[in-house]
Amino acid sequence: MSPDMTLAKPTPAFYDPADFDRYVMKTYGRFPIALTHGEGCRVWDAQEKEYLDFVAGIATCTLGHAHPRLIEAVNQQIQTLHHVSNLYYIPPQGALAQWLVEHSCGDRAFFCNSGAEANEGAIKLARKYAHTVRGIENPTIITAKASFHGRTLATITATGQPKYQKNFNPLVPGFVYSPYNDIDALEATIEELDAQTPQVAAILLEALQGEGGVRPGDAAFFQRVRQLCDEKGILLILDEVQVGVGRTGKIWGYENLGIEPDIFTSAKGLGGGIPIGAMVCKSGCDVFEPGDHASTFGGNPFACGVALSVCQMLDEPGFLENVRERGEQLGQGLEAIARQFPDSVVDVRGWGLIRGLEIKQDLELTSIMVVKAAMESGLLLVPAGPKVVRFVPPLIVSQGEIDRALEILTGALSSLV
Repeated sequence: MSPDMTLAKPTPAFYDPADFDRYVMKTYGRFPIALTHGEGCRVWDAQEKEYLDFVAGIATCTLGHAHPRLIEAVNQQIQTLHHVSNLYYIPPQGALAQWLVEHSCGDRAFFCNSGAEANEGAIKLARKYAHTVRGIENPTIITAKASFHGRTLATITATGQPKYQKNFNPLVPGFVYSPYNDIDALEATIEELDAQTPQVAAILLEALQGEGGVRPGDAAFFQRVRQLCDEKGILLILDEVQVGVGRTGKIWGYENLGIEPDIFTSAKGLGGGIPIGAMVCKSGCDVFEPGDHASTFGGNPFACGVALSVCQMLDEPGFLENVRERGEQLGQGLEAIARQFPDSVVDVRGWGLIRGLEIKQDLELTSIMVVKAAMESGLLLVPAGPKVVRFVPPLIVSQGEIDRALEILTGALSSLV
């Protein structure tokens, strides 16, 4: 440290919710604990209570907390170059784009800061493609009911859940909704929209609906969607924000469906907890030119250097195999719990390390009640709607940690029912 430098003043410790809420807008329904530090799949609160973290920042902390590889990448990049501007070539950005292209069906990448921004970029790209390549004057994008694509105005409009749109109208025009995994309904929607002149520019879907209740895509549905898009010149966009980067046991969710999208988006797990988003597209639909789209922080050296280290972990021998094995263990364990509580649990579904446990609709029991009961016993879970409990642990989770989580969940359900 140079003689003229002084140590920064410590950040105030806002552990009291009343103090916190005095200064922070109440846009979140927060649970009454303050998490202060973590290691691997465990976190601790301000009272030093330990929790097993099966939220992982909502499917974001790919390598868990304080992972040595992540620490090394953060230290190395922050000491080298953390931010410049996309006015210049950024080597870590190029290296990350190369990894994404070489490990996917895409040809080029655009970088931003979040999943919502990645989806915004995909929407803009699809609209420009519709105007410039297909000559569509008023392009429409079809999305799925119960979907979730972000919190910006365009992405909440794309989101097929009215609860996210309430009081934010007028919404962005150009979106129509169709039921997820229902090919007859989708074909009817396309036929209606294109009855007079081509209007459908793109179909935007999640490979697995996360916020919509952990609902995996049906392979036959997606394969027919791909066929329809090819026949009609429609772009297929897949939102991989929650299920990409190894979450399902494969690098990308679409690999579970036997198809390739024209465009896909990524965020959450891509940076392992460091904010970054990406839109990846095939060269045939890359119609962006300088000035069409941009992001001040998108693709900066720091975020890209860290994200590259996360992605390279997926190439490590046994890494994705562990995701698949632990995902199978978690799925089988949840199914055993469903059999133990047949009057309360109606379904278990998901891929890899994104699983959902659905509670019977006619019960007063809710997902929030289960989450709170599990939290009391040291397990962090996250709802996916009022009746589905979501399990998205770090991808480094161990066999013993899965067993412990299932044990705590069993106890929590026993206390409630």
